[in-house]
This record gives sequence, C-alpha cells and structure tokens, in this order.
Amino acid sequence: MARKELITKDKIGETAFALAKKEGIENVTARKLAAQIGCSTQPIFRVYANMSELYAEIYQKAIVNFGDYYENYKSEVDTPFIHLGLAYINYARDERKLFQLLFQSEYRGDRGLFELLNGKTAAVSREINRAAAAGCQNPSSLFMKIWIFIHGCACMVLTGDYDLTEEETIELLKDIYKSCS
Repeated sequence: MARKELITKDKIGETAFALAKKEGIENVTARKLAAQIGCSTQPIFRVYANMSELYAEIYQKAIVNFGDYYENYKSEVDTPFIHLGLAYINYARDERKLFQLLFQSEYRGDRGLFELLNGKTAAVSREINRAAAAGCQNPSSLFMKIWIFIHGCACMVLTGDYDLTEEETIELLKDIYKSCS
C-alpha cells in the first residue's frame, strides 16, 4: 500500500499564503515555510520546482483575495469609482502585506494595474460605464485621474500618514470626480 502524503500542495500553498499575508512575500522562504508546516524543505521542493513557482501561486491567491475583498466591501456611495476607491484604500489598511505584493512589487508579472483592479467581475469597466451613463465625456481619462489620487491615499495608509475618516475620503473623491468629469 502506498504511503499517504501528509504534506500536500494545498497545505504548502495555504501556509505560504498565510505567511505572505502576515509577514510579506519577501519573508516566505523554504526554511521558514517548512518550520511553519513542521517538516523539512524536501516536501516543498517535491511539489514546487522552485520558490518562484510558489510565489506565483501566492500571487494568484492574493489576486483572488483582493477580488473577494472588493466584492464584499460595503458602501452606499453612488458616484462612480468611489466604491472601488474606498475598497482599495481600506484593503491597504486591512491587508497591508497583500496590498504591497499586488500593487507595489515586482511580482506582478505581465499583469497591469487595470487588469488587477478589473478582476474577474470587470469592476473598473463597470465603473467606467457608470460614469459614461452619468454624462462623463471621457470616463477612461477620469478613471486615470481619480486613480492616481486613490493610489496615493492607499500608499499614505501604508506609511501611517492617512488620517481621514471614510466620510472625508468620500467627499474628497466626490470633489475630484466632479472637477474631472
């Protein structure tokens, strides 16, 4: 009878993702991961050819995590782009290490910011369509202008320099939307 595999790919992947979420992907090493799982590094390299392959899996899990966060984020704002912006800013606060991985690291591979934000639910495309329906002449340009501000806010969250309330953030985003649309 074949011996049952105790250290599965799922176990390694989930543990690596949890470690990246807590400490950052730069701290996901084979030794540290093996210590977390309670094994040697051999099972990790039996499943993954190298750490880059594991990092790619962590990155994919982070993309799904952000998509789920966005879809489950609650706000009552009707102005286009603001719900997405609030979710993004709060993701930086709530999932600091995953935010850095997705939006501030070299691990993005061939994915652009638009693709990451748009996700499987076409979040950005929906917002662009909403802005067009509301009378915006160039909603794609508006998205770029407002997104520069939103990304700046999220980066300020990471450095501890962002102290605006959600209400103040909404008002600022509404002002930018109005002035740029």
